[in-house]
Amino acid sequence: MAIIQSYYSLPFGFWNKHIQTIFPAIFRKIKTDFYSRERIDTPDKDFLILDRIKSDSKKCVILSHGLEGNSNSSYVAGMARYFARNGFDVCGWNFRGCGGEFNKNLLMYHSGFTEDLHTVVEHVARDYDKIFLIGFSIGGNISLKYLGEDRKPINPALRGCVVFSVPVNLNGCSMNLDKKSNTLYRSQFIRKLKEKIEVKKAQFPGSIPSENNDKLTTLKDFDNRYTAPLFGFKNANDYYEKSSSKQFIPSICIPTLIIQAKNDPFLPQSCYPIEECTTHEFVDLEMPDYGGHVGFIQRGGTYWSEQRALEFIQTLDIIDNMDRDK
Repeated sequence: MAIIQSYYSLPFGFWNKHIQTIFPAIFRKIKTDFYSRERIDTPDKDFLILDRIKSDSKKCVILSHGLEGNSNSSYVAGMARYFARNGFDVCGWNFRGCGGEFNKNLLMYHSGFTEDLHTVVEHVARDYDKIFLIGFSIGGNISLKYLGEDRKPINPALRGCVVFSVPVNLNGCSMNLDKKSNTLYRSQFIRKLKEKIEVKKAQFPGSIPSENNDKLTTLKDFDNRYTAPLFGFKNANDYYEKSSSKQFIPSICIPTLIIQAKNDPFLPQSCYPIEECTTHEFVDLEMPDYGGHVGFIQRGGTYWSEQRALEFIQTLDIIDNMDRDK
């Protein structure tokens, strides 16, 4: 695998990286009545909400959304619809607390929490010959970390992975979001995270620090006060160091495509894993000049990210079939 040339061409009128990022989130509307909802238990007596598209296919893609997103986010729903139209079943799973219903336990999720993805993979794989991961932003970070972790062998049905706009260096991404130009994104994330913490405080009185949150203005502030102590990390830096997927890329052993737009406003240079991918046996890195953060706009209803993910996965499927027929 290698650093590969991208063919993504930006549509006229979308030159600004922030427009490329914000436009799909605000103006791309996709009805998700094609989903059927499923609720599964987790080993720690909590639950996960899965939104499924089922047919008679023996292939399924598992979609992992970004920070404070969900299976209805336009980038997930668009990918789900496109793969379903091309012969795949789909599982868009929601991180704890992100599926429209708060989870039962105190803990929700964090950017390196792979245990729930493992639960979803094992649950879905029972019904399919082949499954593929597609992750967006921190969903991509979780996917890469999951594939590269020192755990039992991954499920044999898992054949490939595609990820977009991944903060493979969480500390660098957190610092980048502190820039004035990223105030809108940062403030939105912080607002949503604070709201969820208030719900958890009501659910579990005395289990969460009750300090006033007005002074929490950065993701690192939030992670130092809540994410790190709740999940057993020393502090935010310890959380970022242990949860960043960049260090796990060398251990990935299934075909994987990482797509990072060069103009992504969220990602600093440390989030472009060129060294890790240049001679990697299984991982490709593609860096389009444009795309913003989980944008990749394309006119005509289908986004380039959807076409590119299908193209990569279909190629893997063809190669796999050829190897099986030898």
